[in-house]
Amino acid sequence: MTEDRKMPQPPRVAKKPHVVTAPFGAEREDGYYWLRDDERQDPEMLAYLAAENAYADAMLAHLKTLEDTLYGEIVARIKQDDSSVPYRERGWWYYSRYVAGQDYPVHARRRDGAGIDAISIQNANAAGDFPGEQVLLDVNALAQGHDYYSAFPVAVSRDNRMMAWAEDTNGRRQYTLRFTDLESGAVLADAIPGTSADAEWADDGRTLLYIENDPETLLTVRVKKHVLGSDVASDAVVYEEEDDSYYMGLGRTRDDLYITIGMHSTVSSEERYAPASNPVDFKVLAPREREVEYDADHFGGRWVIRTNADGAKNFKIVTAVDGASSRAQWVDWIAHDPGVFIETIELFDGFSAIDERSGGLERIRILHADGREEYVKTDESVYSMGLEVNAEPDTDWLRYSYTSLTTPAITYEVNIRTDERRLLKQQPVLGGYDQANYVTERVWVPARDGVQVPVSLVYRKDFKRDGTAAMLQYGYGSYGHSIDPSFTNSIISLLDRGMVYALAHIRGGEEMGRDWYDSGRMFHKKNSFTDFIDVTRWLVEHKYAAQDRVAAMGGSAGGLLMGAISNMAPRDYRVILSQVPFVDVVTTMLDPTIPLTTNEYDEWGNPERKDSYDYMLSYSPYDNLEAQAYPAMFVGTGLWDSQVQYWEPAKYVARLRDVNTSQHPVVFRTNMEAGHGGKSGRFRRYRETAEMYAFMLDELGV
Repeated sequence: MTEDRKMPQPPRVAKKPHVVTAPFGAEREDGYYWLRDDERQDPEMLAYLAAENAYADAMLAHLKTLEDTLYGEIVARIKQDDSSVPYRERGWWYYSRYVAGQDYPVHARRRDGAGIDAISIQNANAAGDFPGEQVLLDVNALAQGHDYYSAFPVAVSRDNRMMAWAEDTNGRRQYTLRFTDLESGAVLADAIPGTSADAEWADDGRTLLYIENDPETLLTVRVKKHVLGSDVASDAVVYEEEDDSYYMGLGRTRDDLYITIGMHSTVSSEERYAPASNPVDFKVLAPREREVEYDADHFGGRWVIRTNADGAKNFKIVTAVDGASSRAQWVDWIAHDPGVFIETIELFDGFSAIDERSGGLERIRILHADGREEYVKTDESVYSMGLEVNAEPDTDWLRYSYTSLTTPAITYEVNIRTDERRLLKQQPVLGGYDQANYVTERVWVPARDGVQVPVSLVYRKDFKRDGTAAMLQYGYGSYGHSIDPSFTNSIISLLDRGMVYALAHIRGGEEMGRDWYDSGRMFHKKNSFTDFIDVTRWLVEHKYAAQDRVAAMGGSAGGLLMGAISNMAPRDYRVILSQVPFVDVVTTMLDPTIPLTTNEYDEWGNPERKDSYDYMLSYSPYDNLEAQAYPAMFVGTGLWDSQVQYWEPAKYVARLRDVNTSQHPVVFRTNMEAGHGGKSGRFRRYRETAEMYAFMLDELGV
């Protein structure tokens, strides 16, 4: 701490006897289980969360000036009247823009015509020239009167007339679908609650397929069909998924011929399709098989399928004829390469574009109709790139995004015939940001089992690697989700204060391919934690940071990471920033009524089986808290979180206070009107970031 002051006392919370029992008989005492209230109405529980918020207010009061300074710096870098790069679809250009001083986007479109393109529309938006614009949704107007609000367009009908859009008023991601007639501007009376905000119009422009969620587990359970003007209660079920380990999504093929229903679990998938002209009878493209994943698109009179079948662990591309109904009809097109992980493929007239990974970095491969291959050029050695919105296949221009830890996001398009590259937009960063003042590098850190872990670093050019600096290290390492090195506005405030920022690309992500994911899940989950710790120790040993000035940060499954490293290596970290952390692994995974549980048995294991139970129990952060000195901690959650329920971090903090022998502060902040993503609005979330960073900087002595 930077000053002496009388310390507030943390709130007391009651313990109440409760035994959590596994089906095979194992028992665990959980005195804080009572903090769970699915209705979020228990007065005693709410009083505890309020007391923790009051304690956080008191503990952080002396940092208000620093918080305000950080918030001011971050917001000052944002171009307040910014707009997205428009994309063209069926004769209209679609984009979103912000109005200075307002929190939410305006979603809009302009009709195509002579002299109209992505750059001319951006210039018109920048000049405040809106006469040719049709506003689809002004979210600022819709959000009035709501503590939390999110709304966005979901699907526009093929005749460009009807728009389905989604609305969420508490952050639980249970959306109500609403409808606007874009010719008259009228919002229809039709409203469909309890959906996943995933929908597709049939060709008639009056029939919408949508996904209904289970009201308790929030799982995507059935596809239903709504005809505008009819009673929602009588909507017919088109497809119902019986296996609760699958997520479900709707799509429309590249050639607009079919609507697809995709079912995906951790290790298996299945696609069904029906004509978009009459989407009633959905046929299976290939029956689901355990350990076989695939996703499919239809273009040029054939199915194009990305799959890991036949041992193609990093995925290959196959094709199938119209009417195919089994894997036996698949024909290899782009072979499996054990050193290249194929993420997506986009199909065009005359060429295809493949998003892939190699050596821990992303790249885009262009495959021409004559078989020639080439790669889209990059400008740095450590970067992130990927395909952007390419809504129409009849073009020679491929749109993609590019960024790095020092390069604000750029949207490019490249002509695949002439190699001409056009910069459509670079995200503006105000406040005098100069990329030349910062350096990014990639290092490879040997983990304790010999595996080389990639790490992306960024710091100011005048940084001296002498072992005295403070460092923030970020990680995730779950679900095969890769954390790529992209520009983050708020990090600049840390770098300008002399800190180093490190992204640890630990196992459990897919930065290095499918093996990287598989070696960080199920019975290999602890590799994620030890990788992160080994990266920290290597960076300290190589003088990127002082041993007593290291902060770590992660959210959701990254919050599990934070809880695990705090138990396993508390002396390696001075501060832990943990957002919406998944810390009560065994109890949550024993309860199939909790959202997401059944989908994730192949991610963490099913604790109804003793071997999985024992392994998960050996690292579950809540269950492994013990009497030792823990780092300073900032733990955040949202009362309405549907991904990680609020009671996990609430219980975790309560038990942590029982056993922690250090004098370092632990603050727990609950957003009472938010869910997994925090508060709504583009500025309010930076207030949360500034509060966390102020806490961290104070504890690190920055």
